Amino acid sequence: MNKNINIFKISESKINLLDLNRQDLRYFLTSLGAKSFCTEQIMKWIYNHYCNDFYKMFNISIKIRNKLYEKSYISASEFIEEKISYDGTIKWITSINNQRIETVYIPEKKRSTLCISSQIGCSLKCNFCATGKAGFQRNLKVSEIIAQIWQANKILKEKNITNHVTNIVFMGMGEPLLNLNNVVSALKIILDEYGFGLSKRRITLSTSGIVPALDKLRNTIDVSLAISLHAPNDIIRNLIMPINKKYNISSILNSTLKYLKYSKANRDGVTIEYVMLDGVNDSNENAQQLATLLSNIPSKINLIPWNSFLGSSFLCSNIRRINIFANILRKRGFTAIIRKNRGQDINAACGQLTGSIINPLKK
Repeated sequence: MNKNINIFKISESKINLLDLNRQDLRYFLTSLGAKSFCTEQIMKWIYNHYCNDFYKMFNISIKIRNKLYEKSYISASEFIEEKISYDGTIKWITSINNQRIETVYIPEKKRSTLCISSQIGCSLKCNFCATGKAGFQRNLKVSEIIAQIWQANKILKEKNITNHVTNIVFMGMGEPLLNLNNVVSALKIILDEYGFGLSKRRITLSTSGIVPALDKLRNTIDVSLAISLHAPNDIIRNLIMPINKKYNISSILNSTLKYLKYSKANRDGVTIEYVMLDGVNDSNENAQQLATLLSNIPSKINLIPWNSFLGSSFLCSNIRRINIFANILRKRGFTAIIRKNRGQDINAACGQLTGSIINPLKK
């Protein structure tokens, strides 16, 4: 049973059912006098039919529906704004108490990815990231994480868009492992066959390397892992990612290896994310250092052309330099992919999500 289950005891305040994974929902429903199988029935209504009205759940007894109405509700925060890029990328914005959450939908031929946020802002203050520059506001609740997927799927269905969400990446605003409990609970709903029912290999959690939380995650849930490394040594990483002074590269990679040892979602290795910054981390020597650093780490490397934002002094490596860097890695036996930037014109590309605090491309 969930150690924090006391927060779900019936009280005067109503509970948003989107905050509850299956285990917690079963406990809550049992406390109302419902049969155990009612849990799966209600999850089907919520996540298959996008129903938020208890009185439309006709296969639930009226007695239980009345109790549900009295003690709980189903609320997925609505998107208040939609921005569509020339390349088909969509950015949706949610506003809660004047705080904005950004969610990005990226359609491709064979799959469609939803990039979701786990925090409003970010406390890590990576120098090359607009989200970090914007500062930290708060962690998202489970329901606020889940609402991004719930609303996106609902909108795509209403628009008759056949490219439904097939992949989810925790790469939006925030560091997921600094909101570990809520992220794990949300992941359980995403993985659950009565929730969104996605495969663990279709969910990617991106982290800058919060080692204690990564170690805890290893014993809690199995999903695809992406490590935001961005440097081939501690000297460079200390300069661009302050968190490295607390959890250095060696500690992060050791923790990653432990995660990979027991993970079925990462059978092809971990994804290493590496932003390309002109004159900072993009030299031939840096490429060789990175290859040596990762020589014992089963991995593929995503090279990310840096996306500009107002107030930053960085420049993106030119495409020739990025290709040279990639080829060095490939010659050393690595799969090196140059990420295609999507949604730059609507500030939806990697490192550009800020909410309402700053506008990255405002002049």
